Amino acid sequence: MCSGITQHRQEVNGVNIFYEKAGSGSHTLLLLPGAIGSTRTDFSPQLQGLNREKFTVIAWDPRGYGQSRPPNRDYPPKFFDRDAKDAADLMKAIGFNKYSLLGWSDGAITALLIAARFPTVVNKMVVWGGNAYITETDLKLFEATRDISRWSERMRAPMVAMYGEEHFQHIWNIWLDAIIWYYEENDGDICTKELDNITCPTLIVHGQKDAMVPQFHPDFIHEKIKGSRLINWPDGKHNIHLRFAEKFNKLAEDFLSE
Repeated sequence: MCSGITQHRQEVNGVNIFYEKAGSGSHTLLLLPGAIGSTRTDFSPQLQGLNREKFTVIAWDPRGYGQSRPPNRDYPPKFFDRDAKDAADLMKAIGFNKYSLLGWSDGAITALLIAARFPTVVNKMVVWGGNAYITETDLKLFEATRDISRWSERMRAPMVAMYGEEHFQHIWNIWLDAIIWYYEENDGDICTKELDNITCPTLIVHGQKDAMVPQFHPDFIHEKIKGSRLINWPDGKHNIHLRFAEKFNKLAEDFLSE
C-alpha cells in the first residue's frame, strides 16, 4: 500500500480483525467491503485518494475475509447481522464513537444494518451495489457467477491472489448457499424492516449497468430511507468506486462534507 496507510489488528468478538487506516481528519469514515472482499481488493483507491486532511479513513477485513483469518469464513443464518455487530464493535474498540459509513455490495447491506441498529454512532452513509432483499431474479444472477473460472480476469485475479484458487471457489460457494438461505428460509428478507429505522443522511449510488444488482433494489432502499438521495450512474457497473475512482471519491467527499 502507498505511504501513509497504516495496518492494525484488534480483537473483536473473539476474532483478530485486520484493518487499515489513512488520514487524520476530524470526520471518520468506515469502508465496508463486498462479499469475500477486503481492504486490499476493494478499497485501494479510497484509502489512497480520499482527502486525508478532512477524513480519517478506516477500512476493515470482516471475519474470515482477507487478513482477518483465521478463522476461515463461515455463514451462519443472518450472517449480515454478525458482520454489522463486528464492525460497530471494532469502531468502538479502536476509539471511534461517531463515524460515517461507505458500504459496497455486501458491505452496503452491513452499513444499512449498522445505521438502523446503532443510529447514535452513524453520522452519514453512502451505499452502492447493495440490496435489502433477495428475489428469484437475484438468485439467477448470483448462480451464474458460481464457477469462478468464468469470472473476468480483472475480477478473479485479486481474489486468487488473496485466497488461492481452491479456497476462493470454496468460500464463494458457501457465500452463494448462504444467500440462498435468505431466499428459501427467510422469505428473501435481509433488512427490509430495518430501513425504516435509518435516520442518518444517506446517499445511494447505482451503476445502471450493474449486472448483479437490478434497478429495483436501489429504488426500494431510496423509497424506504426517509430523506435519502439516489444518484444513478449511467455508465457504472457493480464496481463504480474502482472503475471511476476519482469521480466517485469526489461525489462521496462532497456529500460527506455538506
